Amino acid sequence: MVSSARGNPLAGIRPDLVRGLVSRRTMLAGLGAASFSALLAGCGTSGIAYHGSEAGKQATDRSDADKVVNWSNWPVYIDVDDKTQKRPTLEAFTKKTGIKVNYTEDYSDNDIFFAKVKPQLTANADTGRDVWCSTDWMVSRLIRLNWVQKFDRANMPNANNLVDTLVNVSFDPGRNYSIPWQSGFTGIAYNPKVTGGKKIETIDQLLTDPAIKGRVTLLTEMRDTVGLVLLGMGKDPAKFSDKDFDDAIKILTEAKNRGQLKGFTGNEYGKGLASGDIAACIAWTGDVVQLKADNPDLGYVLPSTGHMVWSDNFVIPNKARHKKNAELLIDYYYSPDVMAKVEDYVNYIPPVKGVKQVLVKSDPAVADDPLIFPSDAVQAKSHVFMGLTGEQENRFNNAFQTLIGG
Repeated sequence: MVSSARGNPLAGIRPDLVRGLVSRRTMLAGLGAASFSALLAGCGTSGIAYHGSEAGKQATDRSDADKVVNWSNWPVYIDVDDKTQKRPTLEAFTKKTGIKVNYTEDYSDNDIFFAKVKPQLTANADTGRDVWCSTDWMVSRLIRLNWVQKFDRANMPNANNLVDTLVNVSFDPGRNYSIPWQSGFTGIAYNPKVTGGKKIETIDQLLTDPAIKGRVTLLTEMRDTVGLVLLGMGKDPAKFSDKDFDDAIKILTEAKNRGQLKGFTGNEYGKGLASGDIAACIAWTGDVVQLKADNPDLGYVLPSTGHMVWSDNFVIPNKARHKKNAELLIDYYYSPDVMAKVEDYVNYIPPVKGVKQVLVKSDPAVADDPLIFPSDAVQAKSHVFMGLTGEQENRFNNAFQTLIGG
């Protein structure tokens, strides 16, 4: 199986820099459709109490009285006090509201997590979770299946602080069912010591330049790799045809057949990029911030044709027992002062307006990092991959997995 996990410790990088390198958006690369269907059918929940649909309904009605909220999130994806190992913003939320947060780092892969909660969601029952953070494409699937609830925005006035570029995404216009927790860009990273000082600035160059032949890696995340190719073709990843997708796969297949590619990876590209084994690759900003801290000579470019932006998003599942408490939690993190504390630790792109102004005072080095706080012009050239129908999702994933494994 090809690993697409962004989070394995990277050899040669200081341990304190590894904390943010965790996969937010992995897919089970290498699994065939039949194997994937069997996985979904066979997996149940693990470590979370199961409630029948009536019990879930009754519990939901008591949400205002229960001073608790159950939040599932990705590992190493929130601020931590390095001395006490406690999570300061969670403790401050409890102190402010009296609501205890049962915070569980059990979201290590979108599809694996989906398999955990699928039996309850299918049965219209409580999953034992009030809120979790899913990546854009998984949010699109959850909305399509009617398995997540519409927000009561009266409980989330701070949601108006969402950055403008992430408000009207194709899979959830106006953000009625989802709102970002963290975001990041997908661009091109390169090692100038290997490229002879040459900058690798375009997807066409990445896929055709003979100077880096055999030392190029692309991502196992279909939406990032295909999205950048579509942009290079002059197509909008937020609105494209099946033919456009097929043409992008053809371009990638030709590059692979010519021997241009070393392979497809998750964030394990970090080790090879740092060592020089990889000359250039498609890479995520969250990783590059950490890699450049250890090796500032590494280059990173957002192609002039545009780049992909992804988010991991808060969603509230059907039959959540503490919906209002979950909305209050989301509202709390959409305060710039609070989100600034998170960003100072995780170093992703904040989806909340005003965070940079807070960090200018508390941590100017982070506030000045263009990979954490991109300019408005850079934000304007970012693109979200469009929401897919079930049929499109199956066809596109199968075609991409054939490319990777063929």
